[in-house]
Amino acid sequence: MPTSHHLEIRPTLPPALARLGDLARNLYYSWSRPTRDLFDRIDADTWAEGEENPVRFLQRVSQTRLDAAAEDRAFLAALDAVWRDFEAYLTSAGPTDNDETVAYFCAEFGFHESLPIYSGGLGILAGDHCKAASDLNLPLVGVGLLYRQGYFQQCIDAGGHQVPRFEDLDFSRLPIHQVDQDGEPLTVAVDLPGRQVWLQIWAVRVGRVTVYLLDADMAANNETDREITHRLYDSDRRRRLEQEMLLGIGGVRALRALGITPAAWHINEGHAAFSILERTAELTVEGLPFDTAWQAVAAATVFTTHTPVPAGHDTFPPELLARHWENRLTALGIDRARLLQLGRDPIHDGQHFNMTALAIRGSRQCNGVSRIHGDVAAQMAAGFWPEVPAEENPVKHVTNGVHVETFLNRDLARLFDATRLDWRDHLHEIEISALVENTEPKRLWSMHLSTKQHLVTELKGRLARQAERWGEGHVRLAKRCRLLDLPPDGFLLVGFARRFATYKRATFVFEDRDRLARLIESSPYPLVFVFAGKAHPADEPGQALLREIHELSRDPRFTGHVLLVEGYDMGLARRLVAGCDVWLNTPEYPMEASGTSGQKAGLNGVLNLSIADGWWAEGHDQDGDVANGWSIPPHLESPTRRRAEADDLLTILETEVMPLFTNRDAQGMPRELIKWQRHAIATVLPRFNAARMVSDYAETHYRPAMAAGRQMASDAFRLARERSHFEQKLAAHWEHVDARLTTAPGPVIGSGEPAIIEIETASPGLPPEALRCEVVLDTGQAQRVIGGECVEQVTEQSLGRHRITLPADLAGEHDYRLRVVPTHETLLHPYELGRMRWL
Repeated sequence: MPTSHHLEIRPTLPPALARLGDLARNLYYSWSRPTRDLFDRIDADTWAEGEENPVRFLQRVSQTRLDAAAEDRAFLAALDAVWRDFEAYLTSAGPTDNDETVAYFCAEFGFHESLPIYSGGLGILAGDHCKAASDLNLPLVGVGLLYRQGYFQQCIDAGGHQVPRFEDLDFSRLPIHQVDQDGEPLTVAVDLPGRQVWLQIWAVRVGRVTVYLLDADMAANNETDREITHRLYDSDRRRRLEQEMLLGIGGVRALRALGITPAAWHINEGHAAFSILERTAELTVEGLPFDTAWQAVAAATVFTTHTPVPAGHDTFPPELLARHWENRLTALGIDRARLLQLGRDPIHDGQHFNMTALAIRGSRQCNGVSRIHGDVAAQMAAGFWPEVPAEENPVKHVTNGVHVETFLNRDLARLFDATRLDWRDHLHEIEISALVENTEPKRLWSMHLSTKQHLVTELKGRLARQAERWGEGHVRLAKRCRLLDLPPDGFLLVGFARRFATYKRATFVFEDRDRLARLIESSPYPLVFVFAGKAHPADEPGQALLREIHELSRDPRFTGHVLLVEGYDMGLARRLVAGCDVWLNTPEYPMEASGTSGQKAGLNGVLNLSIADGWWAEGHDQDGDVANGWSIPPHLESPTRRRAEADDLLTILETEVMPLFTNRDAQGMPRELIKWQRHAIATVLPRFNAARMVSDYAETHYRPAMAAGRQMASDAFRLARERSHFEQKLAAHWEHVDARLTTAPGPVIGSGEPAIIEIETASPGLPPEALRCEVVLDTGQAQRVIGGECVEQVTEQSLGRHRITLPADLAGEHDYRLRVVPTHETLLHPYELGRMRWL
């Protein structure tokens, strides 16, 4: 057989187009349509074939096309306009301009399908976080890993089985560049058992933000170690542990090698928690005791958890963990038992080393990603502060948001531009309703139908490619796609696209198949469900859901009405959240941490139909007869919960969703539906955008972390030493603290009369001013906590008298309880010490 040879001919950019190379190397293009349009304008076919990757495009487009563009005055004018906007963006001050850097660690980043190193929601959220930080000019630097094979590419075979494909990425075709120093690649090393693993550093430009990605696939490492950074979320526990050591330890060392000194450190999910130990070791090798160094590090650390189920948190066998950390114990100044204790989960599996437990202990601020998830996370972490009620412990929430420019459809963006040019700079400050309220319903409906048709064209192409690979003929494909051939206003399109985990209940709408079949048959407009999503290769129950939907799509009752599309990625996701009519979300409450796909749908005017979980419990909004979607309350007390919630889902579909879509005026427009779409845009976009989210982090987490970190490090770590010493004394003496009520008001007092409570405390080993006495008032709706002050103390006997004055605005009857908590000047949260004594 003759030998096959390979040849690639790359064009040369004409000088007039040189700026295209710079635009191609900054992920700014991922949310700048005018930038992407430049490449599409040169050669639309090559642009589409290259998955809208501008680096790859410039390597594959013909020289003739480039030369023609360099002579095209209109194109050069468009290039000039894009370049001016790009430069203005990079150099503008921004609303949160300051000079203190936040280090943002995450195991995955999803910016665009042209850089496929993400799995799903966590990575795309991290990408949106970086984009919003860039928009706000918040000095943030990202740290992650560069996966040679990224996450798997998904195929679904003719039997409905998910077939994962892992292919090596060619880094020269990606919008990244290797970081060098004096002409040589900049590298750092991490010690693993019996050897060092070297990491090279790659940089990703994301507007004004840089994300650094670490890569072990280099000649200095042996073949096994080169594979550590090959696959995202490797199911092998040793490989996973080594990945997380490279991320945490190597990430800190990379920042040091780059000369970057963050003032706050944000760990986005527990995978990067080893960065806490590495930063602690940096201080212990300089002579600080471990506990003092730990306090200094924790003060400047923020931890965000995204996983509402214990099984979703990374854990490692203690023997494996200890073997990998044995050579770092001396530097840390602790023994094996203390190391393992740092990762012990006090509630769930206490035998394994838990990365979330390490992150909680090593950070002074911890949050979930929606109001409900914050409550769930607080309950899950209650064992870290066992004397504190879960609702009062330090775990709070910052509700997720999405990067609007990445996911907003083209027509709406143009509409906003025509109404207010600076809308992008004021996403969480202006009334978005003002941008759509004066738009004619006919125009809004036409925009939606145009976006829907773009999605339909994409779906038909993907389904055709699937059928060809399965060996299916045109007749069967035509039956499957027959409803997509209708005009876009002629059928209701319901989308479900996300990770296929069992708690997300992808098949929930099929709980009563006979009833759904009757609904489909009786509807005056066809009802079409489109499903997309990946299950982890090791998640067999998740893959079983894919197979079930595939089988349902071939059921004669559902043929054409149920579509399963393979290859879910950010490109398909953007089209789905913009082009569907209704966005379906049916998680098992309260396991949906956030559910940001619904936010992306809502800001495009797509109506959510969702269990009241995650962000939707905050986002569902109704104004009279108009709402932004439908909310299904969880039936928590029902023994037939699943059946009851599924019944609600189909009832809403039948009696509310379909009538809203089918009720048309004389011109064929669903005017009530358009009002709902307008309300969705006006209520979702301003509240659930990433600019609001990152601003919340900056105000409530980053700035306090920066201040606390500086405070702890000042004066040769004086306060860190004092805090460490205080916690040791507290551990030794708290059980001996006693308190008794000496003065109480009432039982009945007149309005305006002073209401004073006095408590006497005895605290051997602890000064009286280290205690704070509190009244907890039951106001009927919520509790109200009122603190007192120490007004008298006998230090030698550790006795104190504490006075609490109740507010003058109290009226009516009240029950109250009394308690004592420790306090210290370094507290970021009043109960972070975890001690509470009730009288």
